[in-house]
Amino acid sequence: MRHLLDRPIWSALQTRHRAFAEGDNLAMRYRPSIVPFAATGADDAESLQALGELVSPGESVILLQSDAIALPAGLSATSTAAGVQMIAEQPLQIVSDPRVQSLTRDDAAEMLALALLTKPGPFTLEALSLGDFWGVKIEGRLAAMAGERMKQPGYTEISGVSSHPEFRGGGLGKLLSLFVANRIMARGEVPYLHAYASNATAIRLYESIGFRLRSTMNVAVVQRTE
Repeated sequence: MRHLLDRPIWSALQTRHRAFAEGDNLAMRYRPSIVPFAATGADDAESLQALGELVSPGESVILLQSDAIALPAGLSATSTAAGVQMIAEQPLQIVSDPRVQSLTRDDAAEMLALALLTKPGPFTLEALSLGDFWGVKIEGRLAAMAGERMKQPGYTEISGVSSHPEFRGGGLGKLLSLFVANRIMARGEVPYLHAYASNATAIRLYESIGFRLRSTMNVAVVQRTE
């Protein structure tokens, strides 16, 4: 039986993030202003055709799933990568730090600048629509952040974990990852996250705080070519 997190984009858009969805019961995507994620529930010809119809000419979307990625005619992958999905099912270290503060839409521009600098994954000014974000500011500057992205019944993804290069080495990524994970667990949910399989540093960090590998993942940036 397929796990909810095998196709996390699909299961989020079918459930807790349905309000952000475009598409139908064959293929869905987040509204483009929020995040460029799209998915199908299956790889049959009808579902793949529906996926193709969601992508405008010249537009790119991102697919993420444990299955091999299949594409319809008219869509092609401009880049692919191997990823990992990690999950924390046991209690984690409780952290408390007075520097951690909730980030709001007033911080969105600085959050976007940090994401563009550190490239933790797709991030837009509308990212705060999907879940809460927290950060640490040093001398008035956003030094690090982490927050929530995709949500399924019983699960919430940690995303946007970023530390400014000038403030790395101070454990801020670890602090915020644990902080967000503990908030998710306090709601009775299981935190999970994604990383590129090649990012050994991030994987070691997440393993060190209690996350384990749940599944390998396939990632593709896909563009309409017709």
